[in-house]
Amino acid sequence: MKILVLNCGSSSIKYQLFNMETKDVLAKGIVEKIGLKGSFLKLEKTNGEKIQFEGEIVDHQIGIEYVLGILTSKKHGCIDNLTEIEAVGHRVAHGGENFSDSAFIDDNVYNEILKCCELAPLHNPANLKGINAMRTLLPGISQVAVFDTSFHQTMPDYAYMYGIPHSLYTKYAVRRYGFHGTSHKYVAKKACEFLGKKMEDMKIITCHLGNGASLAAIDQGKSVDTSMGFTPVEGLIMGTRTGDLDLGVLTFLMDKEKIDLSSVNNLINKQSGMLGVTGVSSDMREIEIEAEKGNKRAVLGLKMYDYRVRKYIGAYSAAMGGIDLLIFTGGIGENACTTRKGICKNLGFLNLELDEKVNKGLRGKTAVISKESSKGIIMVVPTNEELVIAEDTQRIISEMEK
Repeated sequence: MKILVLNCGSSSIKYQLFNMETKDVLAKGIVEKIGLKGSFLKLEKTNGEKIQFEGEIVDHQIGIEYVLGILTSKKHGCIDNLTEIEAVGHRVAHGGENFSDSAFIDDNVYNEILKCCELAPLHNPANLKGINAMRTLLPGISQVAVFDTSFHQTMPDYAYMYGIPHSLYTKYAVRRYGFHGTSHKYVAKKACEFLGKKMEDMKIITCHLGNGASLAAIDQGKSVDTSMGFTPVEGLIMGTRTGDLDLGVLTFLMDKEKIDLSSVNNLINKQSGMLGVTGVSSDMREIEIEAEKGNKRAVLGLKMYDYRVRKYIGAYSAAMGGIDLLIFTGGIGENACTTRKGICKNLGFLNLELDEKVNKGLRGKTAVISKESSKGIIMVVPTNEELVIAEDTQRIISEMEK
């Protein structure tokens, strides 16, 4: 079974084609600058060769049409005919309260995704463009939605409710949803398989650290809390997002700076976080270089970042009544050994002891990085959200065929 995975953003499309018999990636790449000047498609072949094609890509349908054309081309393709693609799996940002699992996309599911556009106005509309494009280009093909939010639907009400009038929850569904669920679920499962343990027997904290970042508390295989909330702004300090912020700061700044809601949204999403604190970059690698040079704001930013993650680890350990396994994933979590070291500082009270020798220089591979004397286990596990989407797509379709 060959499955095409699509992750559609407002002006981009990430794609991967999987052979599900072997779980091999046959081709992958990205379409960028859709509807803008200088749009292009990148393709990465199985041999590592990377090719870029430039062209006028005015919308998502044309972008996906280009992708399908490349996949079947005689020179660069990996399949002979589009009929070899049996299903399409879509990353969908928001499933609201209605989806605790991935779902086959019929008219009812489509309409529910449409309703959630109000909750994720930057993401769900783009996800729907991908679904619509496939309906037009490959009519009748099976499509599955894999939601970023679904894994966190097991959170108890006392964890996801906000301290606002209950009427606003019932009227607008204002509550904590959480994101990165596909990644949190995948790395927790993979870590337990690696260790030969059952996920249902473990108290796990997963740290998905990238430009966007979140933690999840996973108890007996279920998400019981996560750091992102109604939007992906809440929680950790991120590349350009504030993370946790006193709401009074926003009303104060709106008054003092005379800025509107659009400007505030831009402030908390695009101008803050590590970029805003350090004044250097949103890229942790560049910040670390500046910190080594003695840049005080860069040093401050790194300390703030590590402290916030460490604080959440402590909080979630308390919420679960302990911790058996701490996992790092995402671009920063998988590759930044100094960040992992800073976060794990003083976690001995949780029986977590980092092996600094093993941790140092470890990049992008699954490994235990805690000392043998550590009662709790610390691991690095590379995430693979696209594979999860492909596996869920295959599972949902198989269940429907029974």
